[in-house]
Amino acid sequence: MTFTLGAAAQSAGPSETALIPRSALFGNPVRTQARLSPDGRHLSFLAPRDGFLNVWLAPFGKLAEAKPITADRKRGIREHFWAEDNRHILYLQDEAGDENWRVHSVDIETGKEIDLTPMAGVQAQVVGLSYRRPNVVLVGLNDRVPEWHDLHEIDVRTGERKLVEKNDQQFAAYLADLDLRPRLAVKTLPSGGGEIFRRSGKGWEQFLEYGQEDSLTTSPIVIEGDGRTALMVSAVGRDKAALVRVDLTTGAQSVVGESPKADVAEVWIDPRTHEPQAFAVNYLHTELTPLTPEAGKDIERLRGTLGPQFTVTSRTLDDQHWAVVVDDPVNVLTTYLYDRKSGQITKLFDQRPELADAPLRPMLSREIKARDGLTLVAFLTLPPGSGDRRASRPPEPVPLVLNVHGGPWARDSYGFDAEHQWLANRGYAVLSVNFRGSTGFGKSFVNAGDHEWGRAMHDDLIDAVDWAVRERIALPDKVAIYGGSYGGYAVLVGLTRTPDRFACGVDIVGPSNLQTLLASIPPYWKSFYEDMVRRIGDPRTPEGRKLLEERSPLTYADRIRRPLLIAQGANDPRVKQAESDQIVAALQAKNLPVTYVVYPDEGHGFARPQNRLSFYAIAEGFLSKCLGGRYEPIGNDFDGSSVTVPVGADNVPGLAAAMRERTSQGARKDNPVAPASEASQSGKPEEK
Repeated sequence: MTFTLGAAAQSAGPSETALIPRSALFGNPVRTQARLSPDGRHLSFLAPRDGFLNVWLAPFGKLAEAKPITADRKRGIREHFWAEDNRHILYLQDEAGDENWRVHSVDIETGKEIDLTPMAGVQAQVVGLSYRRPNVVLVGLNDRVPEWHDLHEIDVRTGERKLVEKNDQQFAAYLADLDLRPRLAVKTLPSGGGEIFRRSGKGWEQFLEYGQEDSLTTSPIVIEGDGRTALMVSAVGRDKAALVRVDLTTGAQSVVGESPKADVAEVWIDPRTHEPQAFAVNYLHTELTPLTPEAGKDIERLRGTLGPQFTVTSRTLDDQHWAVVVDDPVNVLTTYLYDRKSGQITKLFDQRPELADAPLRPMLSREIKARDGLTLVAFLTLPPGSGDRRASRPPEPVPLVLNVHGGPWARDSYGFDAEHQWLANRGYAVLSVNFRGSTGFGKSFVNAGDHEWGRAMHDDLIDAVDWAVRERIALPDKVAIYGGSYGGYAVLVGLTRTPDRFACGVDIVGPSNLQTLLASIPPYWKSFYEDMVRRIGDPRTPEGRKLLEERSPLTYADRIRRPLLIAQGANDPRVKQAESDQIVAALQAKNLPVTYVVYPDEGHGFARPQNRLSFYAIAEGFLSKCLGGRYEPIGNDFDGSSVTVPVGADNVPGLAAAMRERTSQGARKDNPVAPASEASQSGKPEEK
């Protein structure tokens, strides 16, 4: 693909820098999610088929012979993996974003496909697979009661289902051994902490307990091969979560690996023995520490060839062949095959080869001090014209987009970020900051966010913006706030609590009223409801209701003075459409500026690539009008999308005209004399 600056693109920043098409960043990858069969004879991956992501299959070492083995034409497949029998591939799919996942099995020899969990309104959770039980997948289903998942063994060949664990004790999660026997279970306590139960001859018995302060930093990972020990990440008795081995008989614990910088974030597990080989922590960058001499040699080889930013994403059962993905800001998600015996590293494919010659920008890791001294890890991407890759600021301050992550119990990390590259290419500095409440930085950091939604968590974001202004990175009157889920909530807080700090905001599926949010969460979230309300605010107490009202942007909707774009999926099970509807209605009643975009076939975020492209086209025009950056015209980015704009289409350049054209095309589609143009299909399930 040749990158040229379109004549209709608005100018902001160096005109000689090519405009990266939105489709190159947010459309379908060419290939992604490589998976090795356990015996190493086959390779599967996701790639477009008729514009929709589907599973493809190739003999190992013969990528050119790949053929599609699924034919999804609704949302595209976003997650797939091998059954341990080497003959079946499993994938997950929901309906229009409702997150009621179904597990599908595909026979690679006959092409026969079975829906293993064919129940409407029921969510399936894959709990375990094992080479010792190659024809079985252990699945949790909430078909009996919507709040709790019972465990079933399902034959991947026939779909025959057998109940093995009725969840009468209201466990939040199970951990099975290599025989697929449930051995550990996690229960949330009314105090917000948790208990880990173990299976004994007498049934389930309490084994370990931890308080609420450890609930976001402590969890079991895997039962080791002999069944006598388990691996956990645990912050009990320490601040940073360590990798810990637990004796399942005595309860004795020993630390396997830890870091003073950050929580253990990833563990390399031997696929046959389930023993740990290495662990990673993620602070400014990901750092790997080997636990065996063999893993040390692997890390040295992979670093030497691929650099430090790589992730092992698939292994054969004998652990001799790995699929490895490079996740670097400017070396975009390339997949390699690694032969441990020979040490050979072979490039398999680029997930987005059209970005190979794109003007991608480096990501800078930064530490920012909050007003109370807390250290915030942040990631900054500067626009073109900011100097070479070592430049820490542009020659002159530029418009800034503060991109706030969701969760909030999640985090931003170093690596390729399509939104960072998109916004930087349009002429903006982009800043993502891990505020208190973000995970990965120890329990004191995550717990500092308790009861601080809309207060200290927001102060951290403001402190990061102030830092960018002091460093002469950002223009103080040209800062936008942008985010999804909790990040969308942060947008609404930013425009209500600090209405003069931001020039505009983009809210994607963000809650506006914390009381209605907590009253409408999915029933299967009941297992961690106590922990949620103790961290956000308890609607069952007068004090809690007062706190939730005070921290709800809807309470202060009349303070919004700056342009606001809200995007919502109609089927969102986490943040219901009512969360967006009610603040839009409040703004309309006050005649305040808002543009509202709704997707009737989406949920918590936009999975269908046609919908993603339409959203980014709208957001790009909105930000261009607000901050003055350049933009790519909408063009055909609405083709195939379900986008509706109930309110405010005239506030975004080109949006009203695009919607009129879309309506006109729909009319022509009904006229056989004047057929509509073919829809553009694309998608983005990136693997890191």
